[in-house]
Amino acid sequence: MTSKAKNSWSSTRYPGVAAIALAATAALVTGCGSSSDSKSDDPLSGGKASGDTVVVGSNNFAESTLLADIYGEALKAKGVKVTYKPNIGSRETTYGLLKNGSITVLPEYNGALLAYLDPKATPATLAATTAAINAKLDTKLTLLDPAAAEDKDTVTLNAETAKKYNLTAQSSIGDLKSIAKDLVIGASPEFQTRQQGLVGLKSVYGLEFKSFKALDAGGTLTAAALKKNVVQAADLFSTDPTITKEKHVTLQDPKRLFGFENVQPLVYKSGLSAAGVAALDAVSAKLDTATLLDLDTQVGSQNKDPLDVAKAWLKTAGLS
Repeated sequence: MTSKAKNSWSSTRYPGVAAIALAATAALVTGCGSSSDSKSDDPLSGGKASGDTVVVGSNNFAESTLLADIYGEALKAKGVKVTYKPNIGSRETTYGLLKNGSITVLPEYNGALLAYLDPKATPATLAATTAAINAKLDTKLTLLDPAAAEDKDTVTLNAETAKKYNLTAQSSIGDLKSIAKDLVIGASPEFQTRQQGLVGLKSVYGLEFKSFKALDAGGTLTAAALKKNVVQAADLFSTDPTITKEKHVTLQDPKRLFGFENVQPLVYKSGLSAAGVAALDAVSAKLDTATLLDLDTQVGSQNKDPLDVAKAWLKTAGLS
């Protein structure tokens, strides 16, 4: 499982990194986060919610805030009283708050959660990923249904390269086999030596690139290099708004080199009713990667408020 640090759009989903950045960015992130009612100024404050209140938490990056608003507002639409604890920070912190009941619901990413709970696990299917997580979860917690939406590493081409080789969003990473020798790929330095990187691209898909350019982990350096054609392929995250903005083309990963990173709510069992579970499962049933990318773009590139974006999508999806 790739331990990737997200860019300024998404910060990090992985343990140990976000906590360092939290103190320096809390004011900014909170300021640009959702304007939803009943949100605590201090994400770590307070104890358990009262019996009829569901507390929805989020980590300290914009997509997590947006997902919390989507799931939280879906609960509100079913008459559930909801409060929010946004911008919390690292997985060590959020997992502890879930275990003690301070948070009822947290939109998680299944691959990253499994890497935290069992770093040696390598499930081959989505169902096996869920099963592996449940085997390691605290008994007070459970996973709900996964969404099709994933935020994960990708091989993404700039528009110029995709057009040159007649590649589309339906094309596979494997379609690069005959042309990789002509392409420069850019990513974080670690990508060069990881299985979920150049090593796997060679062993799984048979790709050998012209060269590798060390940049950052799906951040501004990588995005700029891809836009300027300094690199023709890059590791961007699948819901990065620059993909839409710059008309980049993300290739399919049918052999699942980059594993599973589905959005999947993690829940404190005794804090959520059956009706609440059904409401969250209904959201996950309609949330796919293309939709999440569009919603992220509205927040990240069009500067819309996450709460407004969440409410509008829920209405369109028939969930409000």
